[in-house]
Amino acid sequence: MSGPVASFTADGAYDQDGVYGQVAARHLEDSVIVPPRSSAVPSDTAQAVPTMRDRHLQSIVERGRTAWQKAADYDWQALVEADISRFKRVIGDELRSRTDRHRATEVAIAVNALNQMLELGQPNMSAYLDHEME
Repeated sequence: MSGPVASFTADGAYDQDGVYGQVAARHLEDSVIVPPRSSAVPSDTAQAVPTMRDRHLQSIVERGRTAWQKAADYDWQALVEADISRFKRVIGDELRSRTDRHRATEVAIAVNALNQMLELGQPNMSAYLDHEME
């Protein structure tokens, strides 16, 4: 990683000292949004001088992981990861086209298909409410 970074958001695999150190070297310790692993423990200096990771851990203990995700703006990352997982599960984890132009078309078609599946899977509440009022 080189050059300035405005913020750093990643999944739990990046919950490592080296990652926090690299980002902190660019004076962005407050901009690290990485969910601590479930086995994470606070640092030795957590009481006196808590790190960003220590503050994340404390927030998870106080609020729960889901509330922490929302408060830390990690919920967007979680939504993107869920979308990518859904794409890979339904469409597959590799593209078949060889050229970038054809790959872009392949992805556009796949995303359109996923969006249609999502739309078809959502209940039509207005039809239900109309039926209930009769």
